[in-house]
Amino acid sequence: MRDSGGNERRERGRAGASDEFRIGLAEAVSGAASTKRKLAERIPRPKKKVTWPQARAFSVHLLTASGSFLWLGLALFVDGIDGPIARKLDVKEVLPTWSGELLDNIIDYVTYVLIPAFALYQSGFMGEGLSFLSAAIIVVSSAIYYADTGMKTKENFFKGFPVVWNMLVFTLFVVETGEWASFAIVVFAAALSFVPINFLHPVRVKRLRTLNLAVFLAWCGLGVVALAQHMQASPWVQAGVAASAIYLFVIGGVMQLFPTLGLKKE
Repeated sequence: MRDSGGNERRERGRAGASDEFRIGLAEAVSGAASTKRKLAERIPRPKKKVTWPQARAFSVHLLTASGSFLWLGLALFVDGIDGPIARKLDVKEVLPTWSGELLDNIIDYVTYVLIPAFALYQSGFMGEGLSFLSAAIIVVSSAIYYADTGMKTKENFFKGFPVVWNMLVFTLFVVETGEWASFAIVVFAAALSFVPINFLHPVRVKRLRTLNLAVFLAWCGLGVVALAQHMQASPWVQAGVAASAIYLFVIGGVMQLFPTLGLKKE
């Protein structure tokens, strides 16, 4: 009888402990749920859903930003079409607090300036000293250039060298110019950033657009071949890259001297 009574007491004790555990667990779950609800109530919810025009307009900004991850050819193509698309979709009216122009400048500075300057310095292409000095010249002169709000003409030419250093540095890598010749080219191009000479935008400038785009695409194609050759370009590739780069470098000034060159008769 003693054993039976002791067993009953132990069973009752276990049952009580189990009940207490279940009650405590239920209270803990209930408290956690209550806390979660309170936190959810404190988090402000959006007053309205994103509309289709807003999403469509924001996609234009994403298109502009994508230029920072793409190679020069596609980056220039994006730079040429994002503006007209933004105007077509009324981006300024739909997203008035977002500046597509500022975003465009930031992406351009990263793509055209910082990356090639770092590549030039990291490669030691001109030797350690000249490579560092060239990279510094590129970064500083380009920052000053981007501060100029009048960098483009009515015909969408760039006024002064448009700091497309990725194109210039890539050309130097392919053609394999000497250290001092390369340094002289960098200094000369940086100085031209502040000279009122027109430089071509191959997409936006209408005059001779077909020819200019063909030359630009030829430069891009030869650049791909040079990359496929692991930057040990054959002589004909080097000559083609150099010739097309020189054309793109000087054609804006030539068209500035001859304002009717390539102008279609009405």
